Amino acid sequence: MQTDNRSLTEMSVTRAQMLFSSWTKDVLIYTIVLNLFVEYIDTVVIDSFTISILTAILLKALLDLILGLEHRISHFFAQWTSPVAKVLQIGSAWLILFLSKFVILEVVDIVFGTHVELGGFVTVLTLVLVMMITREIVQRIYLALGRRQPAAADRA
Repeated sequence: MQTDNRSLTEMSVTRAQMLFSSWTKDVLIYTIVLNLFVEYIDTVVIDSFTISILTAILLKALLDLILGLEHRISHFFAQWTSPVAKVLQIGSAWLILFLSKFVILEVVDIVFGTHVELGGFVTVLTLVLVMMITREIVQRIYLALGRRQPAAADRA
């Protein structure tokens, strides 16, 4: 196998590559978590593996939108240093994250109808938390592996 003369440390990654990698990783993680919930939680039902992949893609899009909204509103309130602004910042973040579970349930129901049942609020809350925790664990492992010596140094 022929390799480029540049070492791995000299390679640059584009924003499009980072976005593709993020979506691929998250959709795979969400698909695994969804299917584990289908296997072990009776209230979570997805008709097929293909629909579970499509559900994972939809959940990725919804979670990105919700977290983006939460970050923008949090940043808006962070501009002020008053205690009231801090309470509004925390309150708005909690409200968005709480209400988003109902939005997720409704959007999944609209898109997939009876093909996907994610259970009730508590199940969706647990599902989303497990997805986000799993995603964070995988991201931390990825970053920890990057702190090691570059690949070119391993060969020396």
